[in-house]
Amino acid sequence: MAPLAEVISAIDAVDVRFPTSLSLDGSDAMNPEPDYSAAYVTIRTSAGEEGYGLAFTVGRGNDVEVAAVRALVPLVVGMPVAEALADLGAFSRRLTGDSQLRWLGPDKGAIHMAAAAIVNAAWDLRARREGKPVWRLLAEMPPEELVDLVDFRYLRDALTRDEALDILRRAEPGRAGRQAELLESGFPAYTTTPGWLGYSPEKLAALSAEAVADGFTQIKLKVGADLDEDIRRLRLAREVVGPDIRIAIDANQAWGVGQAIEWLRPLAEFDPYWIEEPTSPDDVLGHAAIRRAVAPIKVATGEHTHNAVMFKQLLQAEAIDILQLDASRVAGVTENIAILLLAAKFGVPVCPHAGGVGLCEMVQHLAMFDFVAVSGTRTDRVIEYVDHLHEHFVDPVRIERGRYLAPREPGLGARLHAESVAQYRFPDGPVWQRDAVVVA
Repeated sequence: MAPLAEVISAIDAVDVRFPTSLSLDGSDAMNPEPDYSAAYVTIRTSAGEEGYGLAFTVGRGNDVEVAAVRALVPLVVGMPVAEALADLGAFSRRLTGDSQLRWLGPDKGAIHMAAAAIVNAAWDLRARREGKPVWRLLAEMPPEELVDLVDFRYLRDALTRDEALDILRRAEPGRAGRQAELLESGFPAYTTTPGWLGYSPEKLAALSAEAVADGFTQIKLKVGADLDEDIRRLRLAREVVGPDIRIAIDANQAWGVGQAIEWLRPLAEFDPYWIEEPTSPDDVLGHAAIRRAVAPIKVATGEHTHNAVMFKQLLQAEAIDILQLDASRVAGVTENIAILLLAAKFGVPVCPHAGGVGLCEMVQHLAMFDFVAVSGTRTDRVIEYVDHLHEHFVDPVRIERGRYLAPREPGLGARLHAESVAQYRFPDGPVWQRDAVVVA
């Protein structure tokens, strides 16, 4: 009797929340009191293997995200593992293309982010089976296999399969050398740790000075709630870090188009490197208008950009100078490969968003893959870093002298310690039962 094939036997989803609102870590103009949270996913196989992924939220609604993951589970439980992992493009399309669940998007919102958590867990599982970190797994794939992951249906007016192949083939001869460079010197980072809107001036100044001492050449400050306060905070930060450190600013969608242009005029005195999310993430033409009006300040966006199609339009409209992909907003690693190829086609630097629990751990793999096998450069590329909650991960990010060190352990980095899941599980974990935590 032939042995039974290994199948995906279960997908678990857990609501995990960290009470960061108590210290105002993560606070900005649109999210004044966030609780960094994860819809935490574990793929289990009938042979006892596991893969880990998550979708990031900021508190209320994380239960909705967990429910969205559970709605997708029947689409893939029972699949042969070999079939799923051999074609993660088809696996991703299975999750995003269901005719009934697709009505909730399509390709956006909680259901799309739920697909991201499952897709990322599948990539984590494959990388663990092959004994490689995801960045290296991707960087060592043949160009043809990488291109086969991409759904070109809505993209080919901007990027064809042949163009994508050309991008990857041009980068192929230098892969080995860049991989060695990456392992030797890491990838540039910038830090948002000093810049949360709820921090006092004293804390902002101390953390800005600390960031420079730690080797960061770029910091980021949140703006958009009070213009006079933004001027004071930017002046203080510039005085602390000096003229040679880049200061990016982030409005988190607080402004309308005209308001963004007017608000940025007095801030230009402090030489901001980029303005991030100056308006609605869906407003492609609004971003283009802001970009034309505020140059040489660069315009950056992407953490709330729903899918590759919207990134395509932002690039076609010349609406952004910096593309900020996110590990769990679009449908995970698979869709982000398409976005990296689009950015390479249009020559726009990718500086990933990582301001949330687990995002630093996951998104570093995408930027490193881009350097080794797609764009072939680290020039004007930086990965966001925030110094929060890494202790809860089995394979946390490693930062030295303002640079991400390349992960060497297998997987995507999203695995949480079991004790952290138990402690911070919402609403019944011990942390959420304490009197000090007010459950909203």
